[in-house]
Amino acid sequence: MNNINYKPPRFWERGKKYLIEKDKRLGNLIKSYPKDFLFTKSDPFLTLARSIVGQQISVKAAQSVWDRLEIKVKKIAPYNIKKIHSNSLKSVGLSRQKIKYLKNLSDAFIENKVKIKLWSKMNDEEIIQDLIQIKGIGRWTAEMFLIFNLCRADIFPLDDIGMIKGLCKIYNLDYPLNKNEVLKIGNKWKPYRSIATWYLWRSLDPIPVEY
Repeated sequence: MNNINYKPPRFWERGKKYLIEKDKRLGNLIKSYPKDFLFTKSDPFLTLARSIVGQQISVKAAQSVWDRLEIKVKKIAPYNIKKIHSNSLKSVGLSRQKIKYLKNLSDAFIENKVKIKLWSKMNDEEIIQDLIQIKGIGRWTAEMFLIFNLCRADIFPLDDIGMIKGLCKIYNLDYPLNKNEVLKIGNKWKPYRSIATWYLWRSLDPIPVEY
């Protein structure tokens, strides 16, 4: 990962230290990737579009589709996605449903259906409720946005398969786990569950997750 132009969130080093002290298993994982960190590209539309592309497919598959989308569209922006023909989007490997979701997202940004300028002042749950008004954005996609764009420190995406698989891996547990088990383990990572989640993803894939 090329971190030359990016910096970690302000809470990152503090949170890493806290988690290393709090959880030995997670701590060993964190120590395995000393130079990697979460960073934001700051463009909310880009993050949400990338989250939609990544729904229910692997990190590698999502990256491949995204690369082709960037070549096709040139600049991923609301008006560009809105005006491009659906067949062009289909040709990069997007399903009919995801094309519809990307078009919905474009409309929401163009028509100011979401409170983009107020997000920095809103709490996590308020932002989730604002975003899920857009058809195609569920709780998981909103949580990815909170982690990768707004860099909120304590997001714990309970429906994320990769996070749960990573948790099973470091704790030697059988997949799947029920949500109560996941929550119980995750509770000791508060208020830095975004960091824990990011490293659990990192344990599964050589490519750092990025939105």
